[in-house]
Amino acid sequence: QLQFVESGGGLVQPGGSLRLSCAASGFTLNNYAVTWFRQAPGKEREGVSTINWNGGLTNAANSVKDRFTISRDNAKNTVYLHMNNLKPEDTAVYYCARYPHFEPPVRAWGTPTGYDSWGQGTQVTVSS
Repeated sequence: QLQFVESGGGLVQPGGSLRLSCAASGFTLNNYAVTWFRQAPGKEREGVSTINWNGGLTNAANSVKDRFTISRDNAKNTVYLHMNNLKPEDTAVYYCARYPHFEPPVRAWGTPTGYDSWGQGTQVTVSS
Protein backbone atom coordinates (compact mmCIF):
# COMPACT_ATOMS: atom_id res chain seq x y z
CA GLN A 1 0.00 0.00 0.00
CA LEU A 2 1.42 3.35 -1.07
CA GLN A 3 1.68 5.68 1.85
CA PHE A 4 3.33 8.92 2.90
CA VAL A 5 3.50 9.86 6.57
CA GLU A 6 4.45 13.40 7.52
CA SER A 7 5.72 14.30 10.98
CA GLY A 8 7.57 17.02 12.81
CA GLY A 9 4.97 19.74 12.85
CA GLY A 10 3.97 21.67 15.95
CA LEU A 11 3.74 25.05 17.62
CA VAL A 12 6.81 27.26 17.38
CA GLN A 13 7.54 30.90 18.13
CA PRO A 14 8.43 33.34 15.35
CA GLY A 15 12.08 32.97 14.46
CA GLY A 16 12.12 29.34 15.50
CA SER A 17 12.91 26.20 13.51
CA LEU A 18 11.31 22.90 12.69
CA ARG A 19 12.24 19.88 10.62
CA LEU A 20 9.43 18.07 8.86
CA SER A 21 9.81 14.47 7.73
CA CYS A 22 7.98 12.64 4.98
CA ALA A 23 8.43 8.89 5.24
CA ALA A 24 7.32 6.71 2.33
CA SER A 25 6.18 3.13 2.57
CA GLY A 26 4.99 0.65 0.00
CA PHE A 27 7.26 1.96 -2.74
CA THR A 28 10.86 2.97 -3.38
CA LEU A 29 11.06 6.70 -2.98
CA ASN A 30 14.27 7.14 -4.97
CA ASN A 31 12.42 6.71 -8.27
CA TYR A 32 10.43 9.89 -7.77
CA ALA A 33 10.54 13.61 -7.31
CA VAL A 34 8.84 14.86 -4.15
CA THR A 35 7.32 18.23 -3.33
CA TRP A 36 6.27 19.80 -0.07
CA PHE A 37 3.01 21.77 -0.25
CA ARG A 38 1.18 23.76 2.37
CA GLN A 39 -2.37 24.98 2.81
CA ALA A 40 -3.47 27.70 5.17
CA PRO A 41 -7.13 28.15 6.16
CA GLY A 42 -9.09 29.76 3.36
CA LYS A 43 -6.19 29.59 0.93
CA GLU A 44 -5.25 27.35 -1.94
CA ARG A 45 -2.65 24.64 -1.59
CA GLU A 46 0.72 25.99 -2.69
CA GLY A 47 4.08 24.45 -3.47
CA VAL A 48 6.81 25.14 -0.92
CA SER A 49 9.82 23.22 -2.17
CA THR A 50 10.61 20.36 -4.52
CA ILE A 51 13.46 17.88 -4.96
CA ASN A 52 14.33 15.48 -7.74
CA TRP A 53 15.01 11.77 -7.35
CA ASN A 54 18.62 12.00 -6.15
CA GLY A 55 18.63 15.41 -4.49
CA GLY A 56 20.65 17.01 -7.25
CA LEU A 57 17.94 19.48 -8.19
CA THR A 58 15.83 21.52 -5.81
CA ASN A 59 13.56 24.52 -6.08
CA ALA A 60 11.61 26.60 -3.61
CA ALA A 61 8.95 29.27 -3.50
CA ASN A 62 10.28 32.81 -3.26
CA SER A 63 8.59 33.27 0.11
CA VAL A 64 10.72 30.53 1.70
CA LYS A 65 13.81 30.38 -0.49
CA ASP A 66 16.25 31.81 2.04
CA ARG A 67 14.72 30.05 5.05
CA PHE A 68 13.66 26.52 4.07
CA THR A 69 15.81 23.69 2.74
CA ILE A 70 14.57 20.44 1.26
CA SER A 71 16.66 17.28 1.41
CA ARG A 72 16.22 13.54 1.08
CA ASP A 73 17.74 10.32 2.37
CA ASN A 74 16.83 7.60 -0.08
CA ALA A 75 18.33 4.94 2.16
CA LYS A 76 15.69 5.89 4.72
CA ASN A 77 12.97 6.44 2.11
CA THR A 78 12.43 9.88 3.60
CA VAL A 79 12.30 13.51 2.45
CA TYR A 80 12.84 16.39 4.85
CA LEU A 81 11.93 20.06 5.01
CA HIS A 82 14.21 22.11 7.24
CA MET A 83 12.46 25.34 8.20
CA ASN A 84 14.33 28.22 9.83
CA ASN A 85 13.32 31.74 10.86
CA LEU A 86 9.67 30.77 10.82
CA LYS A 87 7.07 33.49 10.45
CA PRO A 88 3.37 33.59 11.37
CA GLU A 89 2.52 33.49 7.67
CA ASP A 90 4.14 30.03 7.48
CA THR A 91 1.29 28.66 9.57
CA ALA A 92 -0.42 25.92 7.54
CA VAL A 93 -0.89 22.21 7.13
CA TYR A 94 2.16 20.85 5.31
CA TYR A 95 1.85 17.94 2.90
CA CYS A 96 4.34 15.94 0.90
CA ALA A 97 3.44 14.56 -2.49
CA ARG A 98 5.00 12.21 -5.01
CA TYR A 99 5.47 13.25 -8.60
CA PRO A 100 5.53 10.14 -10.83
CA HIS A 101 8.82 10.98 -12.57
CA PHE A 102 12.48 11.34 -11.63
CA GLU A 103 12.34 15.10 -12.14
CA PRO A 104 9.67 17.56 -10.97
CA PRO A 105 7.94 19.75 -13.55
CA VAL A 106 10.16 22.67 -14.40
CA ARG A 107 7.61 25.48 -14.14
CA ALA A 108 4.50 23.93 -12.62
CA TRP A 109 6.04 22.04 -9.71
CA GLY A 110 4.17 24.26 -7.25
CA THR A 111 0.68 23.42 -8.49
CA PRO A 112 -0.98 20.26 -7.14
CA THR A 113 -1.73 18.87 -10.61
CA GLY A 114 0.04 15.66 -11.59
CA TYR A 115 1.00 14.37 -8.15
CA ASP A 116 -0.23 10.86 -7.55
CA SER A 117 0.26 10.21 -3.85
CA TRP A 118 -0.21 12.52 -0.86
CA GLY A 119 0.37 12.33 2.84
CA GLN A 120 -2.22 13.26 5.45
CA GLY A 121 -0.43 16.46 6.42
CA THR A 122 1.20 17.87 9.55
CA GLN A 123 0.17 21.13 11.19
CA VAL A 124 2.73 23.90 11.62
CA THR A 125 1.68 26.85 13.77
CA VAL A 126 3.95 29.86 14.21
CA SER A 127 2.77 32.07 17.03
CA SER A 128 4.04 33.86 20.09
